[in-house]
Amino acid sequence: MPTLQIRKLPDYIYQALKTAAEHERRSLSQQAIITLAKGLDVPLDFRERRKEVLAEIRKEAPLWKKWAHVDVAAWTREDRDSR
Repeated sequence: MPTLQIRKLPDYIYQALKTAAEHERRSLSQQAIITLAKGLDVPLDFRERRKEVLAEIRKEAPLWKKWAHVDVAAWTREDRDSR
C-alpha cells in the first residue's frame, strides 16, 4: 500500500484534521484518508476492503495450523530464563 508524506502542512489544517479524527474516534491517518477520498469524490467501500482482508487471512490460515499446539508462554518463559 502506498504511503504519503505531506510537508509544510499548515497548522490550522493539521488541527482541524486532528479534531475531526478525535471526534470520529479515528486515527489521524484514517481521518486523512477519508477526508481526501471525500474531497476527491472517491468512494470508500469498507465492506469490500474487509472482505479482501478476511479472504487473505483465510488463505493463510492453513500455514498456522502446524503451530496451533505450541505453548507460546512456555517458549517465552524458556527464552527469558535462558538469559
